[in-house]
Amino acid sequence: MGAGKKIPKLTSYEEMAEFWDSHSLADYWDQTEPVEEFKISEQARRRYLVSLDKELVERVRKIARARGLSAESLANLLLEQRLQEIERK
Repeated sequence: MGAGKKIPKLTSYEEMAEFWDSHSLADYWDQTEPVEEFKISEQARRRYLVSLDKELVERVRKIARARGLSAESLANLLLEQRLQEIERK
């Protein structure tokens, strides 16, 4: 996966947004570092009730644990990436 690809130096939120709008984090995963702690504003997120298959939830939880993420964070990342792929087509 990300062989030879490097995350460029990005100097603004706009540059970051443009870069990640057209690139997948999966291609750069080997260049990321674990974050010990961070806060997300409660105003930035809302909770929605969505029915999911039990097996799908278990797969998300398993992968999230292996990557040190919450299942919610991983689900948001995966959904965002997939939506971006669909929107590009």
